[in-house]
Amino acid sequence: MAVTLSDIRKAAKSADLSGRLVCVHASLRSFGWVDGGAQTVIDGLLAEGCTVLVLTLTYAYASAPPPDRRPARNGVDYERYAGKPVNVGPVYAPDSNEIERQWMGAIPTAVLAMPERVRGNHPRGPFAAVGPLATELVAAQSAENVYAPLEALEQADGRVVLMGVGLDKMTLLHLAEQRAGRRLFRRWANGPDGSPKEVEEGGCSRGFVWLSDALADCMTTIQVGDSIWRVFTAQAALQAAAEAIRRVPLITHCGDPSCLECADAIAGGPLV
Repeated sequence: MAVTLSDIRKAAKSADLSGRLVCVHASLRSFGWVDGGAQTVIDGLLAEGCTVLVLTLTYAYASAPPPDRRPARNGVDYERYAGKPVNVGPVYAPDSNEIERQWMGAIPTAVLAMPERVRGNHPRGPFAAVGPLATELVAAQSAENVYAPLEALEQADGRVVLMGVGLDKMTLLHLAEQRAGRRLFRRWANGPDGSPKEVEEGGCSRGFVWLSDALADCMTTIQVGDSIWRVFTAQAALQAAAEAIRRVPLITHCGDPSCLECADAIAGGPLV
């Protein structure tokens, strides 16, 4: 049977999402058939009074690091930039609709296409939101504060919902790394002054799946169509994950011995 708008509304009520700020990471395919596609999932949450927050990564504005601003322990093999000019191209603005759809999926892409959406001011990792508190939720995001929308979510007793995806998609866990004492990585994007602009962002997230036991008490589970929704209280999840990372720093390692991002994050992040 097809998943309908009514099914999404019932699920939101069942999971105590009605009227809340909700960060969504989702695989539309996990539902089976959805009548109306990604827009139905969004509209069902909005109909329950939710403000919907999604990550809308884009690398359309990425830049190479300038030679004089390449901190050590930054999860980057700078040799790959050897001999490459530092070219500055188009500059990001929040009204852009550029998104890495193949990684972000149909639901963030649909949010971004909505005329009323509000997008954060980060040139590589912007969040976008729709709903009654969309502006307040993303207003503080900047190149120097990539996870400000998640901090706002936490302060408002918001929820994170994984719809048919794993913990490796849960961006909140990068904020938990920061809370545990790790510095975020430095990356670069085209700046409005014609030079590369330094920004903060997280790194490898494949090892976040090992945090499942630490987060078990913060989670409830429901099924919507074929999709398993895991619903987390943002505040509790942040606290539990940060404690687990402080206790066992290697818990977030993806298992690939060549992963620079995991090694450097566990060591504390860039030396800046």
